[in-house]
Order: sequence, then structure tokens, then C-alpha cells
Amino acid sequence: MTIQPTRVFLMRHAETSAPGVFHGAESDIGLSERGIAQAKAAALYFKDHKPTRLISSGMQRALLTASEIASACNLEIEVFKNLHERKVGTLSGTVNNLPYGPWRQTLSRWLKGETSYAPEGAESFDQIQERILPVWREITCRHKGEIIVIVAHGAVLKVLLLSILQEWCIADWDKFGVIPNVGITQLVLNDHWECIRLNEVPKGAPEPVGFVLNG
Repeated sequence: MTIQPTRVFLMRHAETSAPGVFHGAESDIGLSERGIAQAKAAALYFKDHKPTRLISSGMQRALLTASEIASACNLEIEVFKNLHERKVGTLSGTVNNLPYGPWRQTLSRWLKGETSYAPEGAESFDQIQERILPVWREITCRHKGEIIVIVAHGAVLKVLLLSILQEWCIADWDKFGVIPNVGITQLVLNDHWECIRLNEVPKGAPEPVGFVLNG
């Protein structure tokens, strides 16, 4: 019997109820009304793709997004707590002042190769990578040949993609682009992981107002 290639849809959670500020792992915030509408649009999108497995971070903004998909696709949510958002320390709850604030200062050091750097209380690129790559290997080994949806967080998904795709690396952080709320990236495993679509927002999902934050 021919085994189908493993397919994974990685999606950032829907808009939070306070979209203009940083929300790291320290902030377990829910969704805005617009975020709920985004999640419902994502659920309709995935209903057409017939996923067989639904996985989520344990944070409320991810779980509330995933719950809409679970209802539409008749799936249980499997929670992996190590998919939580990046710890951002004192930045949590502060206004995002891209492109000049402390986050950009951290990113500039990562782009220079200092991927172990992080301000006090925050996570470095290396620390995020160390906690999410084992989760990724566990999920994709356990569910070979399945269609998997993973709902997580912007920074986490970006670190993951820059780690597993052969054609990308940390130097491509900005070129990779911002992952919008309910932005979907589809991967397929052949000889290696290939990106089929990148940062695609489901049809009918309301656009965010103001900043599109991407820890």
C-alpha cells in the first residue's frame, strides 16, 4: 500500500482581544470579536482540506482558534504545551513600537548570528528552537501520512520554519515576512519538507486593524 506524504498546515492564532501590544508566553489572552470571525473563516478553509489531526498550543488564543476548526472538522484538539508563544519578559503588555524598539534590537543581534541572545526574562532563538523541534519531530513521526493542522504563535512558527526548511535560515527572518493572524503555511514531506503555500489568509477572514504583530 502506498503511504501518502505527510502534510502539515501551520497556522498562527486569530487576533487577540488587545492586538496593539506584545503578548508573549506571559499573557494568556483571548480573542477579539474580529479574531473569532477569523477563526471561523479558518475553520471553513480547513473543512475543505479534511485534516485528520488537530494540534494546538495550550494558550487560550490558540485553543479558541483551534476550537472552531475542531467543530467544523469533527476533530479533537491535541495540546502540546511547548508550542506556547515566546517568552518576552518585560515587553509583555507593552505597545509594539516596531521597527525601533527592544524587539528589533534583539532581532538585529539574531541576524548577526547571536541566536543565543535574549534580554532578561525573554527567550532566545536557540531556546525556542530547543523546545519546539522535539515537538515537531514527535508530531510528524507519530502521524506520518496524515493531514495535520497545528495552531500556534507567530514567533514560534517562524523559528520552526526557518529551522526545518532547507532554503531558509535565520538571515531570512525579514525576507520571510510577517505571519498574519490565521496566516497559513502548508508543508509537505517528500525527501525533505517543502513549502507549498506561505502566509495565506483564508477567504473571508476579516483583516486586522492597526499592527500585525509577529513576536
